[in-house]
Amino acid sequence: MKIATIVGARPNFIKLAPVSKEIRKRDHKEVIVHTGQHYNYEMDRIFFDQMGIAAPDYHLGIGSGSHGFQTGEMLKKTEEVLQKEVPDAVIVFGDTNSTLAGGLAAAKMHIKCAHIEAGLRSFDKRMPEEINRVLVDHCSDLLLCPTRTAIDNLKREGIVQNVHLTGDVMVDAQKDCERIAESESHILEALGLKPWSYYLATVHRASNTDDPENLRAIALALQDLDDVVFPCHPRAEKYLKKFGLWDDLEKKIRMIKPVGYLDMLLLEKNAKKIVTDSGGVQKEAYLLGIPCITLRDTTEWIETVNDGWNVLVRPGEDIASAIRDFRPRHERQDVFGKGRASAMIVDLVEKLVGSGGS
Repeated sequence: MKIATIVGARPNFIKLAPVSKEIRKRDHKEVIVHTGQHYNYEMDRIFFDQMGIAAPDYHLGIGSGSHGFQTGEMLKKTEEVLQKEVPDAVIVFGDTNSTLAGGLAAAKMHIKCAHIEAGLRSFDKRMPEEINRVLVDHCSDLLLCPTRTAIDNLKREGIVQNVHLTGDVMVDAQKDCERIAESESHILEALGLKPWSYYLATVHRASNTDDPENLRAIALALQDLDDVVFPCHPRAEKYLKKFGLWDDLEKKIRMIKPVGYLDMLLLEKNAKKIVTDSGGVQKEAYLLGIPCITLRDTTEWIETVNDGWNVLVRPGEDIASAIRDFRPRHERQDVFGKGRASAMIVDLVEKLVGSGGS
């Protein structure tokens, strides 16, 4: 069986790692298509290097641009690859523009498409990711859900066929990489950090970075905390400088370049709290047992909020106080599975292809 896996951004790479490993373990042919949505070393190549992912068979080199331009170019070039390779199935991950382009290309070419992280919903259509999730779910042949909430979301939209609860591939990835991070990452020593002595912050979502009032509120809140480590996404850096917030923030907190997955895992695992607007980081915080404060109105990972380990802080609220005051209510529940999602996913893709999709 030949499977094309379509990726393009940091969250895709992390989810790809355990799935790719399982595909190749079974001697299937995998064709990795990298759209180039993330394209510098810190956001791209380092994940392939550290997580042992094979080099992409195709790198489309799309780069940045408006959502329409980026998705359109990805769709065009992904279709060219699929025409050449003629895979039995396409696998797409999550909710990025690369996910949407891969899903649409497969659907239009009548190639079976499996969507990992199907059924997630923030119910906020201002987020481009929410549009991507909904569209990909409705054009996919196999819906691979990390949680029961995701299955319920699909059912409400009338999607009930080929829907499966697999658990979350991020659990698989984290189990594989956490031990490696402990032995290979030296990020704490390099930054002079002691465990549980610092806040870890990440900001990249357009609703925060591109809005001067939201970004200013976040920057002021971070400056009001003791010992913040901030791996700065290129988008955040661009707008912090544009809005004149960079210099003051750099004086008060520890700004570092984006880091690879192993370093990020260790930073997350040893933080006293995590402050983020990232879906993936919310979930990583939960899996590691670190309290998370999410700088958004909504989340696709509502289970982390319902279980009391994540809290949403909206623009206009007292962000610094919310960060200081938040405490989990009880021990975490096992809501994302046992770390066997990748094997189940490949089983289901094999069955889909073998049965002709019935």
